[in-house]
Amino acid sequence: MVTADDVRQIALSLPRTTEALVRDRVKFRVGRIVYVALSTDETRMGFAFPEQERAALVAGEPGKFLMPLPRDERYNWVRVRLDAIDEAELAELIVEAWRMVVPKRVAAEHLGA
Repeated sequence: MVTADDVRQIALSLPRTTEALVRDRVKFRVGRIVYVALSTDETRMGFAFPEQERAALVAGEPGKFLMPLPRDERYNWVRVRLDAIDEAELAELIVEAWRMVVPKRVAAEHLGA
């Protein structure tokens, strides 16, 4: 099982990322755009994900992924249960979410692509 500390370590290693506490929730963002957020009990993580693909992701692994809360449905967002993933999958989810919000040049420089 991964923890909030694992999320923090990965997210803060990415360029331009800052951590913020908003309404008792830890959020990671680039500028004003949030790309990862932890639930208040730190058991679930919301992350940026293409809206058109999220229903298939959740349907494919409903024990792992959850649709966004109703207030977040208008955003490119999905949630994951942290106890259902390992560190490698966590890193992949966070990096892909980060790539959605940084300029392509920044992502290419950091990832060597």
